[in-house]
Amino acid sequence: MGSVLACLTGPVSAQTEGLRELEAFLSAVQQGRAAFTQTVTAPVRDGEPVARTRTSRGEFEFLRPDRFRFRYTEPFEQVIVADGQTLWLYDPDLNQVTARRQAEVLANTPAALLAAAPDLRAVRRAFTLSAGESRDGLNWVEAVPVARDGQVQRIRIGFRQGQLEVLDILDSFGQRSIMRFGPLDRSTQFTAAHFRFQPPAGAEVLRQ
Repeated sequence: MGSVLACLTGPVSAQTEGLRELEAFLSAVQQGRAAFTQTVTAPVRDGEPVARTRTSRGEFEFLRPDRFRFRYTEPFEQVIVADGQTLWLYDPDLNQVTARRQAEVLANTPAALLAAAPDLRAVRRAFTLSAGESRDGLNWVEAVPVARDGQVQRIRIGFRQGQLEVLDILDSFGQRSIMRFGPLDRSTQFTAAHFRFQPPAGAEVLRQ
C-alpha cells in the first residue's frame, strides 16, 4: 500500500514544487542582482538548414514592486530601465532613447512577472499558472498570459532549490528566448534612486 501511495502522491508533490518556489521567490526576494546569459533562437526559415541563434550577456537588477534594470554588455551594449512610471530603452550605438509608459508595456512580460509582481495573487491576474514536471534538476512553472493579444505566448520559469535559474520565453512569432541566471545577490541595498534614468546629453529621445 505504501508504494502505491508513493506512486500516486509523489509526482503531484514534485509538480507543485515549482509553484511553491515561485510564491516563495515573490514574497521573500524583494531586490537583487544577477548576471545572465540570453540565447534567442528564431524559427527556421524556408531554405535554411538550421535555426538562427544569437547570444548576449548582461546583468539584471530589480527592486519590487516596479523597478528593474537590464544592462546588456555583450555583444552590444543596451540598457532597459523601469523607474516605476516609464520604461526606458537606451541604445548607445544609435545614441537613441525610447521612453514608454511602463504600465502600458509590462503587464504580460517576464520582467513584470519576476520583478514587478508583489505576490502570486498579482501574477495570477495577468497569467494562468500551471506546474510543470521537474526536469534537468529544476522545478518548473508555466505562465500563459491571460490577455492573448500581446507578444508573449508563454513563459516557463525554472527554479533550483529556491534559486531562479532559467526563463524560457516563447513569443507570438515563434521566437524562443532562454535566459540563464547566475547566483542572485540579495545583499543589495537598492533605493528607488538607483533606477532613475537620465538620457545622455545629445541622445535622441523618442516618446511613445
